[in-house]
Amino acid sequence: MNTNKHHFDLTRLVPYLESQVTGFSGPVTVKKFADGQSNPTYLLTAASGDYVLRAKPPGQLLKSAHAVDREYQVQQALATTAVPVARVFHLCEDDTVIGSMFYIMDFVPGRIFWDAALPTLTAYERGSLFDELISVLAQMHNIIVDEVGLQDYGRPSGYFERQLALWIKQYRAAETQHIESMDTLINWLSNNFPADDGQVSLIHGDYRLDNVIFQPEGTKALAVLDWELSTLGHPLADLAYFCMCLRLPPDGLIKGLAGLDRAQLGIPSEADIVAHYCQLRHLQGIDHWHFYLAFSFFRLAAICQGVMKRALDGNASSGRAAEVGKLTAPLATMAVELIADATTIEPRNP
Repeated sequence: MNTNKHHFDLTRLVPYLESQVTGFSGPVTVKKFADGQSNPTYLLTAASGDYVLRAKPPGQLLKSAHAVDREYQVQQALATTAVPVARVFHLCEDDTVIGSMFYIMDFVPGRIFWDAALPTLTAYERGSLFDELISVLAQMHNIIVDEVGLQDYGRPSGYFERQLALWIKQYRAAETQHIESMDTLINWLSNNFPADDGQVSLIHGDYRLDNVIFQPEGTKALAVLDWELSTLGHPLADLAYFCMCLRLPPDGLIKGLAGLDRAQLGIPSEADIVAHYCQLRHLQGIDHWHFYLAFSFFRLAAICQGVMKRALDGNASSGRAAEVGKLTAPLATMAVELIADATTIEPRNP
């Protein structure tokens, strides 16, 4: 977290929140969370307790991006389910309060891990934490969306076709240089869609280790964060996106697990993760795994390009935005190598 100056007029914001959030009272101090590349997020320390404010960034934005209203909606819907989320209090759609749409949620104290190798944990704790991540993901995908009021949260079919078209459009709008591997990847994905198997779930869209808050001590998940990309879609998109951490290098900006002795670390193999997930969701197995992985790498690469564009335009949320933007080409190259290799799932640990 940093103490960068915020642009809020507290004489306007505090009375507004006191009128809209039950029990809220000032005075208030504001600190911006330094991490995160999309929607700027702030800790509000008020007389009544700690809260989190999450807002659309300022400036001209790509269409459909930074949907804080959808984040608010889905977390509100999940409040009564087994999926852990922060309690949300209020969505403000009045741009005049702080200059953009925002919502207020509870501050959840706990741990966020940024290094997938989890160096501060024991081997047992690492395995337990990964099991918890997969259990939470399976619980999310097992939700009956009609029962929580999310039946209209997205279109139920053609997820990968729609998402590929969307992210190609977003990528092209944010493109700052020609990247041949991205063109190769776009062409391959466009011509290798698996047949629609009818699976539709609530999906997070950005499910990874550092988007989950864990207990201060222990490995239980307390809240899944950053629901900006959530929608109704194919659940294997989430699983493959999560599994990218197994294939990313450990010394990069996004710290992965490639080349590390995961058995010694106590971290399950890709095959073990997939098997655990399939068991929890009563699935017989997964076909076309290389497509789901390649799609995940492409989408992350497109997201990174969007971060680069915001950095160049001067409205990025993080000071490391330019570094993140430089990941686009390496991620696309990894995906092209993956599809050329045509491997599906890594073998299980013996």
